[in-house]
Amino acid sequence: MKLVIRNGRAVDPKNKIDKKVDILIEDGKIVKIGESPKFRPGDVTRSTITIDATGKVVTPGLIDMHTHLREPGREDEETIASGTRAAAQGGFTSICCMPNTQPVVDSVSGVKFILTTASQEGIVNVYPVGSITKGRKGEELAEIGKMRIAGIVGISDDGKPVMNAQIMRRALEYAKMFNLPVISHCEDLNLSTGGVMNEGFTSTVLGLKGIPRQAEEIMVARDIALAELTGGKLHLAHITTRGSVELVRQAKKKRIKVTCETAPHYFSLSEEDVRGYDTNTKINPPLRTKDDIEALCEGLADGTIDCIVSDHAPHLDVEKDLEYNMAPFGIIGLETMVPLIITNLVGKKILNLNQAIAKMTVNPANILGLEKGALSIGSDADLTIIDLNLKKKIDNEFSSQSKNSPFIGMELKGFPVATIVGGKMVMEDGKLV
Repeated sequence: MKLVIRNGRAVDPKNKIDKKVDILIEDGKIVKIGESPKFRPGDVTRSTITIDATGKVVTPGLIDMHTHLREPGREDEETIASGTRAAAQGGFTSICCMPNTQPVVDSVSGVKFILTTASQEGIVNVYPVGSITKGRKGEELAEIGKMRIAGIVGISDDGKPVMNAQIMRRALEYAKMFNLPVISHCEDLNLSTGGVMNEGFTSTVLGLKGIPRQAEEIMVARDIALAELTGGKLHLAHITTRGSVELVRQAKKKRIKVTCETAPHYFSLSEEDVRGYDTNTKINPPLRTKDDIEALCEGLADGTIDCIVSDHAPHLDVEKDLEYNMAPFGIIGLETMVPLIITNLVGKKILNLNQAIAKMTVNPANILGLEKGALSIGSDADLTIIDLNLKKKIDNEFSSQSKNSPFIGMELKGFPVATIVGGKMVMEDGKLV
């Protein structure tokens, strides 16, 4: 099957492309990129499907390296099928799923289950992340080497920190042999246990127990020190504070192998949004201060923060419809991530479009060692088409099975309008195909 995308503004940070081109796709691969007159007679035939991308941006397929698909174990909240549909709706062609399922993905059988189910029921590429420790208990390393052979792209106990520094050291050393990033959930449980929001004036006023920023920063500092000691690849998940940004900035200056990510809710919302006791503002790590938001924006702009991820964490309404202290942490994010970035970063000139796209394409691809994230001849035809001018109000009609979003009712700008995976259209005109 042939597909041609015409008249779009191609933005590909890896290949330094930012211009109006046509892209020819055949048998799931990109076979030609250029101005239409450069296409030979026969390149485009009557049977070729044509997509007019006039006035729109065409990017490499977007990558979200931090999601929770809940399957196996909590298929009532999300499944691999529904999660990949939410990804396609959000413009993502590739996603990584974290291992905090029931049972934990800490063995070859768990990895194979994810990959088999994704191949049968998913509509985007799914890359499993294996657990650092068995059962995410932080006591004994999981079968990292065997899981690598089975198909994991990283290891993480996300949702829980590895509190034992010796175990974390061994994880970094062992993962280094397989060129795997160790994705760290930075939280000192001795400081954070029982907390439900950022510790400070607002938590005191609301009568909610706080989580101090030091709970994150202490573990960021520890893991950077361990990365320096071992030479392992450390990736810090969802950083939120000014102190964390500065620690990563200094580590990069020292050429320590550290990368990091943040999520749209951390630069779009602050602790002040908790004042209404909406449990969809209960996230771990918590929403921080406006000063922290400023620091995150600075870190995104200067390259300290490599990636933006959704940390898509589905929960049922009945789970979130509890007192703030009792509700679980987490929100969905796959379907709102791109417009939040376009509205709150690109629209406010914190990032230019190339910088924003890089944080969802080439950067995560490089960290994970994926042959994705670029519009290159011969590469898989994974592409996303975005309408930067499309405005919509977020409603609760999500492709995800869960609806726990704090952004419902908010008007945003810049939505994906087409998602192409392996040359196959899986979302078109904002609707799943």
